[in-house]
Amino acid sequence: MSMQPGRRVGVAFVGMGGAVATTAIAGIEMIKSGSNRLDGLPLAGHAVAGMVGYKDLVFGGWDLNGDDLGAAAAGHGVLTKQDIENGAQVLNGMKPWPAVGSAKFCKNIDGGNRIVAKDHREAVDCIADDLKRFREESGVDDVVVVNLASTERWPDLDDPTLNSAAAFERGLDASDEAISPAMLYAYAAIKNGIPYANFTPSVAADVPALVDLARQMNVPVAGKDGKTGQTMMKTVLAPALKSRALHVDGWFSTNILGNRDGLALNDKDSLQSKLNTKGTVLDSILGYPVEDHLVHIHYYRPRGDDKEAWDNIDVTGFLGQRMQIKVNFLCKDSILAAPLVIEIARVLDLARKRGDGGVQEQLSLFFKAPMVRNGHSPEHAFGVQERMLLDWLGVH
Repeated sequence: MSMQPGRRVGVAFVGMGGAVATTAIAGIEMIKSGSNRLDGLPLAGHAVAGMVGYKDLVFGGWDLNGDDLGAAAAGHGVLTKQDIENGAQVLNGMKPWPAVGSAKFCKNIDGGNRIVAKDHREAVDCIADDLKRFREESGVDDVVVVNLASTERWPDLDDPTLNSAAAFERGLDASDEAISPAMLYAYAAIKNGIPYANFTPSVAADVPALVDLARQMNVPVAGKDGKTGQTMMKTVLAPALKSRALHVDGWFSTNILGNRDGLALNDKDSLQSKLNTKGTVLDSILGYPVEDHLVHIHYYRPRGDDKEAWDNIDVTGFLGQRMQIKVNFLCKDSILAAPLVIEIARVLDLARKRGDGGVQEQLSLFFKAPMVRNGHSPEHAFGVQERMLLDWLGVH
């Protein structure tokens, strides 16, 4: 759908060997080969001047697991052998770059494909060198960074290091333990003028220090935590319930999943980061607190990437009559997430091209905990978010 065929954009994934990244790369490669349609890509039907085309995307990235992407994809079980043979053979020849990791921030995910750096500054320099080499070797015109790494534990948001750009710079010099791997990637991208999106629940470019830096350098940033399955359904259903004046008395949500994301969330500290983003949407949409809004996430290995999201909603209607709604979404987590990641990269690149830096609030549609520019509460209602994005794109 590019209005400027030939302008090529590199997408550097943090967590390139994960299920979402390998699915996204395979999908685009299959589009290039003609073996995949544009189903599931929300912006495929819109021609927007200056937006990079799907076939003009090029991929690279980091992962603690050094396996080639073909082997990684086979392990995730999202892509079939036929998928890989039918246009996505390029995965077999792609290997992730060594990555920054920290067991202090993510206990259950580790690997030997690790950047060896003596301190934070050296780690940032390694990330920046990777991005420079990616641009040069691939011949792309521009680059975008998207974080798809495993969920980190929640940091202390009151730590002074995270609350001003100057303090963050000092924290890098001191290898301050308040700074997580996700923040190092975000800083390296922003400092080098590269748009950055965080599709994970980890705290990264949304700390005040990095929001300030992105604004100062006029670099587009967006996040966080991709809104794919259960929360998407909540942000569709809750506005409808509000419009019909059906009072939500309680909303019980449970998830089972067995992929690498589920394994990371099997650690209580990483899990809490996820719950922090999933639990915020209802009160904002409905305009009152749902006291019995319960969210549970369980790692269940046999399910793999085939996540099950189950919701029970208790509502009260006319004459005080009680009713229930039950939703059971048996979804393929990465099949829902991968197209959103692709669209986020395309919109961020367009924002950079337009000179629109700082927080990209129009991308709220794709996130559970959208970043906002001026400290106001984020918009969560799905229809309103969609209109925000289409208005920004100039699609009517």
